[in-house]
Amino acid sequence: MPYHPPGLIELRLANANQLFNTMDPSPFHERDLDHDAEEFIVSWAREQSPEVALRLRIVLKQPADDTVARMVQESVKHYFEYRAQNSRREVKELMREGRTSLLIGLVFLGLMLAIRSCLPEAGMWSDWLREGLIISGWVALWKPIDIHLYRWWPIRRLRRLQDRLAACPVEVAFEP
Repeated sequence: MPYHPPGLIELRLANANQLFNTMDPSPFHERDLDHDAEEFIVSWAREQSPEVALRLRIVLKQPADDTVARMVQESVKHYFEYRAQNSRREVKELMREGRTSLLIGLVFLGLMLAIRSCLPEAGMWSDWLREGLIISGWVALWKPIDIHLYRWWPIRRLRRLQDRLAACPVEVAFEP
């Protein structure tokens, strides 16, 4: 079994076209990577420790071509830079949504507490309604709490991985 150094992600393809999404009409340096190729690269990168320097080696079973090698290197770098930028934007949008949801939730909670204070304190139905209003007010804060405490972490982790992949050296080897 051949030695596989830490941080090395090796992808073997018949030709450079297999690396790219065939449905994307953009020029090569702006094209999306094929979903399976991206998933393979990202899953291998996730398995590596954050301290290990990543290296991507793409082996193409075609005659050597410096133009193709440069195009593949630039395309991979460009693609992961683009994905990291999208992840940054996604976190910003999520946090904006969290702030808006928090404001709406706090206003709703205040409204429920104000309505509760207007209800009579005696009686079974009144007690149920008063407690229901408090619960409804607190439930309205569920989404902003979820966003601010939990939902942004996975996106941030993915963005860091995409930054690492964008910065990693890409070696293109040819096997005729």
